[in-house]
Amino acid sequence: MPRAPQTPAEYWDTYKPGRGGGAQPRPDVGRFEWTQYPGHGPGAGLLGSPRRALDLGAGEGREAAYLAGRGVRVTGVDFSAVQAARARVWWEGVPGLDFVHGEVCSFLAGSTETYDAIYSVWGAVWFTDPDQLLPLVAARLAPGGVFAFSQAEPVPGAYGPQAMGGKWLEGRERELTVSRWQYPSEAWVGRLKRAGFGHVDARVLPAPGGEGPGTLLAVAR
Repeated sequence: MPRAPQTPAEYWDTYKPGRGGGAQPRPDVGRFEWTQYPGHGPGAGLLGSPRRALDLGAGEGREAAYLAGRGVRVTGVDFSAVQAARARVWWEGVPGLDFVHGEVCSFLAGSTETYDAIYSVWGAVWFTDPDQLLPLVAARLAPGGVFAFSQAEPVPGAYGPQAMGGKWLEGRERELTVSRWQYPSEAWVGRLKRAGFGHVDARVLPAPGGEGPGTLLAVAR
């Protein structure tokens, strides 16, 4: 049995592991997906026409690769060394695309770069304290830039930081806790405005046909 992760970073090392032996095929990048339902939702147009973009919690790197394939210079940051290394292998040779291993708040605080678009697709925005993260994002957006993120529709009443369950986490709260921050749409609007964003929109995009959980999608310009 694999060794249980001891830190949040090690937990994310286990996310979407490869199946079987040998090299794993890289994901398809036929469309920029904000939701868990392929082909559902607004696509990359939500970000406008950026020249420089930052992916917070890039994971497999699909969205970053999609944008880079259309001429955008993209940096993907991920808390997991395993995820960042795998993305580099998968997308090696794609012009204008780079993956960095790091914690997103530390990366943003130490950067002098500005970006036309900063985004997170079920990524680091969901798993990072917004009181720390949002002002750092605002500081790194170019004038007129777009910040957008998606995550699961929150469970009513389960707001603020919520401990995740699932494999490696159940019954280990004293050893390892991985939290995600959940708020209703109107609360995200308030938090984004307090962090210095304008023209904020946050809403839940229902699942196709209303079957299954929706996706919270926020855009701040």
